[in-house]
Amino acid sequence: MEPFIKNDQYNFIKAQTKILINGHSAASDPNVLKALKAMALEKVMGLVPGLSQDHKDLLEPIITIKDKQEAEMFLAKVRPYVIPFRDISEKTLQKLFPKVKKLKLPDLENTDFRAITYLGWNDIGQERKYIVFERDGKLTGVRGRFKNHSQKGVCSICNSIENVGMFITESKAAADGTFKNRGNYICQDSHVCNRNLQSEEKFQEFMEHLQNM
Repeated sequence: MEPFIKNDQYNFIKAQTKILINGHSAASDPNVLKALKAMALEKVMGLVPGLSQDHKDLLEPIITIKDKQEAEMFLAKVRPYVIPFRDISEKTLQKLFPKVKKLKLPDLENTDFRAITYLGWNDIGQERKYIVFERDGKLTGVRGRFKNHSQKGVCSICNSIENVGMFITESKAAADGTFKNRGNYICQDSHVCNRNLQSEEKFQEFMEHLQNM
């Protein structure tokens, strides 16, 4: 069976296992647990259109999860079927940011490409953050100034409360050709952000907003 689940979908499934664990520890009413299981199964099965019977057989055991150990065993079986981020090289990254003369590159060798929806990294010395993602089958690169924030906040990408920083991007105004800046708080650590991200659609909307503001 080929990989068929995206990183954000895997994260969503993982979140559902946590809901089931919490439900078993907090609820004693069998009807409540039954409804919780049915809801989790419906949500998980609705993630990917056109599931085969093999896909369903892999995901249906989520309703049997009662504790952390069972969740870990279930997720370990699902994990191999996560679609990795597309192959990317340092040369490709340099082509995406041609105006950056001394581009600080991420550690591609130690990146788990099954665990990312986008590739993001920081150049702390230059106070820059770089984001690479796929849209319509093509890689796109976005860079901006990045300043760490001293307090935790809500990330505009993954919508989780994490250590964030202000990501400031620049775009050309359509009317007069002048440039304008806009800042958004996003996770300092893009790997953490990718682990939290449960909707690639919302990520794509955010990136489109950055590029067309």
